[in-house]
Amino acid sequence: MYRLLPRRLWPLSGPPGLRQPASPRLLSGLPAAKVRSTFLDFFTEKHGHLLVPSSPVRPRGDPSLLFVNAGMNQFKPIFLGTVDPRSEMASYRRVVNSQKCVRAGGKHNDLDDVGRDGYHHTFFEMLGSWSFGDYFKEEACHMAWSLLTEHYGIPVDRLYVSYFGGDAASGLPADEETRLIWLDVGVPPARLRPFGMKDNFWEMGESGPCGPCTEIHYDHVGGRDAAMLVNADSPEVVEIWNLVFMQYNREADRSLRLLPRFSVDTGLGLERLVSVLQGKTSNYDTDLFTPLLHAIHQRSRVRPYEGGSSGGQVDLAYRVVADHIRTLAVCIADGVHPGMSGAELVLRRILRRAVRFCVEVLQTPQGALAGLVPTVTHLLGDTYPELRREQDRVIDVINENEDQFLSSLQQGSRLIRRTLGRMKSKQEVFPASVAWSLHRDLGFPLDLVDLMLEESGVRVDSQELDRLIAENQKANADLPAGAASPEALDVVSLAELRRLGVPHSDDGLKYSYRLERGRYVFPTCRASVLALYDGGALVSEVGEGRRCGVVLDRTCFYSEQGGQSHDRGYFTRDGLQDVLYPVEAVVQAGGYVVHQAVAADSLRIGDQVQLHLDQAHRLSCMVKHTATHVLNFALRKLLGPSTQQRGSHVSADRLRFDCSIKGSLSSSQLQQLEELISIIISENQVVHSQEVPLQAARSIAGLRTVDEVYPDPVRVVSLEVPVSELLDGQTARETSVELCCGTHLLRTADIEDLVITSERQMVRGISRIIAVTGREATQAREAGHVLSEEVDSLSVRLSDGTPSTIDATRRLAKEVGVLSDAVDNTPIPQWQRKELQARLKALQRSANTRLRKLEAKEAAVKAQEVLEKREKLKDVFVDHVETDSLSVLMKTVNQLSSAAPLSHVMLLAPQRDSGKVFCACQVPKDSPILAASDWAMAVCHHFGGNAGGSAVVAKGMGNCSDVSEALRWAEEFARRTTQR
Repeated sequence: MYRLLPRRLWPLSGPPGLRQPASPRLLSGLPAAKVRSTFLDFFTEKHGHLLVPSSPVRPRGDPSLLFVNAGMNQFKPIFLGTVDPRSEMASYRRVVNSQKCVRAGGKHNDLDDVGRDGYHHTFFEMLGSWSFGDYFKEEACHMAWSLLTEHYGIPVDRLYVSYFGGDAASGLPADEETRLIWLDVGVPPARLRPFGMKDNFWEMGESGPCGPCTEIHYDHVGGRDAAMLVNADSPEVVEIWNLVFMQYNREADRSLRLLPRFSVDTGLGLERLVSVLQGKTSNYDTDLFTPLLHAIHQRSRVRPYEGGSSGGQVDLAYRVVADHIRTLAVCIADGVHPGMSGAELVLRRILRRAVRFCVEVLQTPQGALAGLVPTVTHLLGDTYPELRREQDRVIDVINENEDQFLSSLQQGSRLIRRTLGRMKSKQEVFPASVAWSLHRDLGFPLDLVDLMLEESGVRVDSQELDRLIAENQKANADLPAGAASPEALDVVSLAELRRLGVPHSDDGLKYSYRLERGRYVFPTCRASVLALYDGGALVSEVGEGRRCGVVLDRTCFYSEQGGQSHDRGYFTRDGLQDVLYPVEAVVQAGGYVVHQAVAADSLRIGDQVQLHLDQAHRLSCMVKHTATHVLNFALRKLLGPSTQQRGSHVSADRLRFDCSIKGSLSSSQLQQLEELISIIISENQVVHSQEVPLQAARSIAGLRTVDEVYPDPVRVVSLEVPVSELLDGQTARETSVELCCGTHLLRTADIEDLVITSERQMVRGISRIIAVTGREATQAREAGHVLSEEVDSLSVRLSDGTPSTIDATRRLAKEVGVLSDAVDNTPIPQWQRKELQARLKALQRSANTRLRKLEAKEAAVKAQEVLEKREKLKDVFVDHVETDSLSVLMKTVNQLSSAAPLSHVMLLAPQRDSGKVFCACQVPKDSPILAASDWAMAVCHHFGGNAGGSAVVAKGMGNCSDVSEALRWAEEFARRTTQR
């Protein structure tokens, strides 16, 4: 184990014990900024730590995390040994920082607890100190105790300490070393408590660095023995500092191996520490939050924040908004925007939760939430300067998202009130269909629905809600892409519509959108129901809960065509505005646009409806469709006119493009392709569109078409050059121009970025390209950068020649395999994937070659040892050797067979820890009497195992605690067989 280091850090008066320093004082009222700076100064100025800035809250290239949730996240490469040896991080020995952390979603999710108590937060600051192979347990404990008791002046009789008490199942002893250190510091045995794996053993994940931890706890009450409240989830006795001693590595098989270099990882929540130092039991009563609470009150129409336990829903709302605005400001400043998946979806949920509490409980005017951002900047901007730089953008993003949600919130609240009014009593459960509609059609998180109902003492029919969710998932899974649903009009119904003189649908509004101050504004649309189809025939009315096809006289919804996904959304009926009719699909049939919908209430021919478009989904499709045109043009410019489009599909999350290419694109070509696309995006070219006669459109130079039937007139979409100039032949400029019925952006800069994440030949001569745009593209580039650094680091370690043992080389070879899987399966630029795959293939060959050489060398040594024990090898030779490698055993057998080609050779290698025994054998090539596979199979079967191989060479494994018995049985079997 790691030895105790000489004590060299303490003041001349000796280590602090339970006595207070000469001038004991709790730094009551110490501002939070001073608390933070005192921590950082203590480690930088007194103990030589390097101050490292906080990383952004979006993890760089770590798909296992939605957000950075601990101070150690950015140092993972050091702990994992993947840090680039040429980077500054590789030189870190002692480090300190204050890290922005978000715990909302994923493994660490405090979102649902925020506001209900005084100490849970979605955003918090983690004060941390680290030692990477420098000092260890003794120094870390003394530093922590010195800072808390001497520099912050916390009374020692308020502090308790926990340590790892061991775990018999894991074979881990109690951390006596740490216990003795704390006793030496002066912590009484009664205040020093052992705990097991759950509380005092820290692990990074399923595998990786880990170790025992020791925690310092604070009793808010004092003047008592509170030892039994440690780790008991009591708000009165809280953990304030966790010191993790990373001394093991958790292997893939769950075993533990000592790390070659021990490290210290400590974390102390600033919010909790400030509450202790300012004598508060709630973090919200500290100066980290009181300015925010005051700013919220200034914008509200309710009483001031009271705190304590009697504040009810108003105080809960104050706490939620104060917490959430900090999270929103920090995340948006770091580039995480409210969105539809992953971390973006979590942030969208946080924003909507904050908006709801602002409007409905605190009664603030619209824009009040974003108005709190300057207060957050004032509180945190000195420490995190990106908040000052990005303040205006943060305000704009919050206002824009609030505006979108408020209309949905108002409508949802009316629908809930209306439904509650129709319920006979509060004992009834709330209809799951209404809750599901709120979630699916208005974007309400289900927990928000529960929260709104909780105030009325009503709960959702959870069993029915689970059924609806499962039914929706099954419907999505069972319906193939492009498959017609039962609500698609059949040929008989289409003929009936024509006979009745029902006019074709006018869907021109799908193109009627505009840009205002950088935002896309989509048109409103009122329509009349012209026809209803119940899956079997046209009907005049459909009842509540029925799926149906709805034909309207006009629509702003885009129907599935031209490779672009249909729009999503819902419509409401005049006189029943609070009932949502969700639109599940939109298809065209015979000139009619059919909205496949669910009748939330009855629906009749002649009803007037208002259409509500899912604008975020539409905009995402527009981005991908315009990006597809840019990609198409760039491909032709790069590879020549022989490159033809063979198909495409555009959805909200990605684009797929099939084209004729002789062979797969090289890494260099993929890079050039992305560079050409990047130029077009950066030029912010205008996207033009115009309907023109088909014959005239076909005369346009450079027109791109695909093999399909086009309407006449046809829609022409071009970049930068107006369609009219292309028709007149007034320009010789080469540009993208295509026949396309899809919806597009108005400027190319709105694509933001494009990354090709996959390119492969589907059949000879036809390639399929998959690409992402916007934030997904940025994330792909970040992930590629991280993986590239890891490959660089592995390459350096493989080329420096230091691994001289089979185990070390085998571990490196395994790392190559793990990294290869990550490169194959992580969304990164395809050009980079190809380069990394080639490098990893070479590294795998190098590792395998080195491994084979080391194994051959060890086999030669073991073969020589066997030969030295015997004067000569008999016709049947059985012996055992010590090795944990079946490959080495096989090579040893081969070398012995080469030395005695007429001998039947078998070697066994017992595995001490597992009770297994490896078996390998080889017989003369011309020995028809005993096949190697039969010999190995008989021996391994006899000892409860299995084997396989050829007539000459075989290997296997069995279970045997007595190797002498195994050797005797193997030799007797061979002799009986060969003497027949």
